[in-house]
Parts: sequence; C-alpha cells; structure tokens
Amino acid sequence: MSKFFTSSIGQKFFMSITGLFLMVFLKVHLTINSLLLFGDGELFNRAANFMSSNPIMKIIEPILAIGFILHIIYATFITLKNQTARPQGYKVASKAKASWASKNMFILGGLVLVFLVIHIANFFWKVKFGAVAAITYNGNELHDVYGLVAGLFKGFWWYDVLYILGAIFLFLHLTHGFWSAFQTIGWGNEKWTYRLKVIAYIYATVVAGGFALIPLYFLIKYII
Repeated sequence: MSKFFTSSIGQKFFMSITGLFLMVFLKVHLTINSLLLFGDGELFNRAANFMSSNPIMKIIEPILAIGFILHIIYATFITLKNQTARPQGYKVASKAKASWASKNMFILGGLVLVFLVIHIANFFWKVKFGAVAAITYNGNELHDVYGLVAGLFKGFWWYDVLYILGAIFLFLHLTHGFWSAFQTIGWGNEKWTYRLKVIAYIYATVVAGGFALIPLYFLIKYII
C-alpha cells in the first residue's frame, strides 16, 4: 500500500480524492455564504455561528486543512516531477488539444492558494481567534460575522475586485480539475470524459459564479 501512494498513479489518485473532497466543501461553503445576500445578516450569522460551534465541523476542520495541504503538496510534487521528466530540445505534436487551464493548473492553483490565504487571514482567522463583535437575536448572543464580512465588502472596492478575480481563477481551476479527478479514479472512457467535462463547466460556473456574485452584490449596492 505504501508503494501505491509513492507511485505516480497513487499520487494522482490521492490528489484526485482530496480534490473531490474540497469540491464538496466549496459547495457547502457557497451555500452558507449565499445567505449574505438575504435579509439584514441574521440568517448568515445564525448559519455561520452554527457551523463554527457544531461538533461535527470541529472534526471536519482539521481534516479539511489536511486535505488542502496534501492536495497542494501532491500537486507541487507531481508538477515538478513532470517538468523534470519532460524532454528538452524538441517538441512533440499532440493530437488532443489541451485547454489553457489544463496546461496551467499549477499556476491557477497557486493563485487560488493566494486568494485562500487572504480569505483565511481576514475572515476565518478573525472569527476563530480575533475580536469579532457580538450581536443579539431573541436573547441569544452570536458573533457578528456578517458585520465583519459585509464591512470589508462595503468599505473597500478593491476587496470586491480581488474576490471576483479569485472566483475567476477558481473557475478555470475547476473546469479541468473536476473532470480530471473523476477520470483519475476510473471514469476515463471517451463517453464519460465528454459528460464530465460538461458537468465540470456547469459546476465551475455555479460555484465560481456564486462566489463572484457576493462581492459583486456589495460592490453594486453600496459602492458604485
């Protein structure tokens, strides 16, 4: 088993599994964040506080962090290995035309990582360890996460633009990463590859579009 995870196939398989896990998380995260667009923030605050205090989430959080780290490590290792093994001095014409995203997954992943670090520093870290103001609903005191998030989106237009760019990078990364992950675990025949590519674009559009819609909403409503 240890040889499997150190082999090229094993590394790609493990990266695909962690990628699929992270894609599920993105959908859940988007569902919660979408509540920013409704009401005065109470729905989002209740959901955010529930997620942060839920015992299950306290277990999932470190697993999620490990998943991100391993996904990045395996992606970096595989990319460097492929670059080292790539023949120099001549070019081989490929019959299959690769997409721009598929040829630049490592760069796109790096850009998404930069965006993720900014997101963690400004939101997750402050909620977990910073001084977030409290707000009371029907006698229940909760962290005003909405005030923190909306405050940044309302107060700094460049922050909205940064998040929209992050969503674009995420879209490009997902368009290839989604179907490639399924292909690696065995859904690699011609019929399913075509179907998965279509589903990948739908998924990437919904997820990345949803994340871009949130800062765009604040940008149009409160700044422009």
